[in-house]
Amino acid sequence: MKRKSLSFAVMAIIAGGALAPVAPVMAEEIEEVAVTGVRGKPRSVSDSPVPVDVFGSEALESVSHTDTNDVLKTLVPSYNVSRQPISDGGTFIRPAQLRGMPTDKTLVLVNSKRRHRASLVQIGGSGTQGPDIATIPSSALKSVEVLRDGAAAQYGSDAIAGVINFILKDNAEGGSFSVNAGEYSEGDGFQTTAAGNFGLALGTDGFLSISGEVSQQDFTQRAEQYCGDWFCLDQNNPIYDSSEWYAAYTEDPDFIAASKNASLEGDVVQPWGQPNAEAARLFFNAGYDLGGGKELYAFGNYSESEADGSFYYRYPNNGTIMDLREEDGSIYNPLEKFPGGFTPRFFGEVTDYSLVSGLKGEMSSGILYDFSARYGLSEVAYTLKNTINPSMGPDSPTSFKPGTLANEEIQLQADFSKELDLGMTAPVVAAFGLSYMDESYELTGGDPDSYAAGPYATQDPWGFCEGGVETAAGQAAIDAGSSLNCADEDDPVYTAVGVGSNGFPGYSPEYSGSYSRDSYAIYGDLSTDLSDKLFVQAAARFEDYSDFDSELVGKLAMQYDLTETIGLRSSIGTGFRAPTPGQQGTTNVSTRLPNGFPVATGLFPASSSVAQALGAEALKPETSTNFTFGFTADFDKLNLTVDFYRIDVDDRTYAISTLDVSADDSDPAAYANYLALVDAGVVGAESIGGVFYFTNAFDTRTQGVDVVATYPLEWSGDSVTNVTASLNYNKHEFASDPSEYLNEEDQYDFENFNPKLRGAVTATHEFGPLALMARANWYGSSENYQGGEIQDYSSVVQVDLEGKYHLTESTNVSLGGRNIFDEYPDEDMLGDYCCGAKYPSDSIIDWQGSYYYMSLNHNF
Repeated sequence: MKRKSLSFAVMAIIAGGALAPVAPVMAEEIEEVAVTGVRGKPRSVSDSPVPVDVFGSEALESVSHTDTNDVLKTLVPSYNVSRQPISDGGTFIRPAQLRGMPTDKTLVLVNSKRRHRASLVQIGGSGTQGPDIATIPSSALKSVEVLRDGAAAQYGSDAIAGVINFILKDNAEGGSFSVNAGEYSEGDGFQTTAAGNFGLALGTDGFLSISGEVSQQDFTQRAEQYCGDWFCLDQNNPIYDSSEWYAAYTEDPDFIAASKNASLEGDVVQPWGQPNAEAARLFFNAGYDLGGGKELYAFGNYSESEADGSFYYRYPNNGTIMDLREEDGSIYNPLEKFPGGFTPRFFGEVTDYSLVSGLKGEMSSGILYDFSARYGLSEVAYTLKNTINPSMGPDSPTSFKPGTLANEEIQLQADFSKELDLGMTAPVVAAFGLSYMDESYELTGGDPDSYAAGPYATQDPWGFCEGGVETAAGQAAIDAGSSLNCADEDDPVYTAVGVGSNGFPGYSPEYSGSYSRDSYAIYGDLSTDLSDKLFVQAAARFEDYSDFDSELVGKLAMQYDLTETIGLRSSIGTGFRAPTPGQQGTTNVSTRLPNGFPVATGLFPASSSVAQALGAEALKPETSTNFTFGFTADFDKLNLTVDFYRIDVDDRTYAISTLDVSADDSDPAAYANYLALVDAGVVGAESIGGVFYFTNAFDTRTQGVDVVATYPLEWSGDSVTNVTASLNYNKHEFASDPSEYLNEEDQYDFENFNPKLRGAVTATHEFGPLALMARANWYGSSENYQGGEIQDYSSVVQVDLEGKYHLTESTNVSLGGRNIFDEYPDEDMLGDYCCGAKYPSDSIIDWQGSYYYMSLNHNF
């Protein structure tokens, strides 16, 4: 068949290196070739034994987003990414999902080489620590291949849900330049992006392709004024109660006027929306033909980005803004610094760079080889402004440097492949290889004020009272005019407040440090066409880690041409995901808001004495079993692929539901946890409201189906409208009892919060120099659980429209809109998000409204 001959034809590319001359191939055929999912040589997409989506430069450029996360979300229905405005570091490095599984269960490759992880460990849920895809500018991409199948036997840890392979541009001449600017219909969130690429020849046998991107975006606000049962600033809100204690503040004109400055951004005290952000990113890709079938190659990147977002609003008497008895007996309150309360603002500076270099070619024996080495580092440095260290009282600064996170990786790899003539219908392609990887994760402590336990971390820091009676020091304060009353248990002398920069306490020396490990791997892969119709593949991989036992995984796959136009494909395999050094070593204390009252919630390593005192065990790998079955079909002009899948994951890493901690013995369980923390020597244990850790919590089953169809609608005059439709159905369920680790709400939301159905239909049409694109993004219904109640969220359709006009053959201008009908998800009716939030802030459905843009693009 034609598809198989194409598959064998590209062997010449591998044998001679990427720069070797080959016979010209039609562009549409080139786009069908995928290198992901098979070892040794590429195959056409429709001939692949596993589902692979290949998006060429034209498809990538058709998406108005510049963040590569959003580009993938637009093109791949099973890929989702959410905007999480109050999620600590998740504001700067957004968590994503493939087939409902977090990023760290999807292997990310660049030019078929593993991409290093980001420095951020997501604090809750699965503790995701995957690569930061946003650091890869779309302007650098020649194509993207998305393998929707488990591939740990071929590529190693993480490839449970699939593999995303970013192929870089390799032009030796020419280039492109584009400028894009836009704004939301609400009049905020102005964004600009300038991107470019140019290629240079390295002598007569090499190339250097350089791509860059500079972007800037303003914050958005999709919130109403802060109002809850505990504190309400909006007197027009139906739940406002003028008889409540807070009315003394909210009906004070001076306090209301001051509250307008409580947040550094927005006109409400609690902004919800996208953060301010700016970034500069650079990628290069180079190759040089050494002759004799040998090629030297290198690629790498450097990226700097900065963003900032808000935390929760701090109002009077909320445990942070409290009256404190000073050393002279007078009373201090943080309202002296922030007379309208305050909303901490969190800043993150992300630095990311990498370098990969290698040599590939062919030995005299016919063995193809690829020797490579890579280095990658991701670092995020935090700054917290507009806040205090409550325990320092009046001496507290209002800006802090809480610390820095860094993830570093070094890998050496050797890959080999050879065609073996064993007298079968076709040669057997044998691929094998070796790998060594060294990984480290480091927490660098912040400035001392960010974690210091000031005098007001404990009651009566100046020794004014003893047994409800004034001491000599207390009497002296009274004699000097103090209102001290030791007999009154509500006197400020007995108030203890939180330790560290409020919102994100800094990394103290006892919880800073590094965690490192190394690993070795060996793999083998055999594939062949047993007949003109049947292709089979088998792979196995062994990996050994220094911090836990070894893993052996395998995979079988096949593709069968049922007819000239219909092919069947299926695979079954086992996989694993090793807990990352970050997941095993990170410590974090952040602020949560149960019932509107801020408490510090501590994340501790599962191997730490603190976590183990509360029942934790050291993390072990997640293991998986993947099964896929599908078909590809060409019905005249209709091209259709349908793939069913099931992914069973055992010992899934997840953060346990927070264990309550209280110094009040009226709650025996919480008090017992408090005593355990005290015994473990946790400074400021009385200000900790909860402790959680990552654990191998439960087993899950994920199953669903992917459908992709393309069809050209032909009109008179040889005009064609190309239509692409894709649909993903994805269902999560527990395969073991998770109740020991997750409460009722967490269990329900795990299975039901995200829409099970998501689809997209895209149509493109050209009228001479004018091209039109219309896209409908459909999100199915979903449910949310809160306090024993369930809210049903309706399905949402968001429509994008773009017109592109070619001013010349090389220059075009585009005008378009995303979500042009201004569709939002349903508003939160259960109060699950509180504090001014109108929409589910962690929803995968965009809740920013309509966005309109214009871009200018030039190729040279």
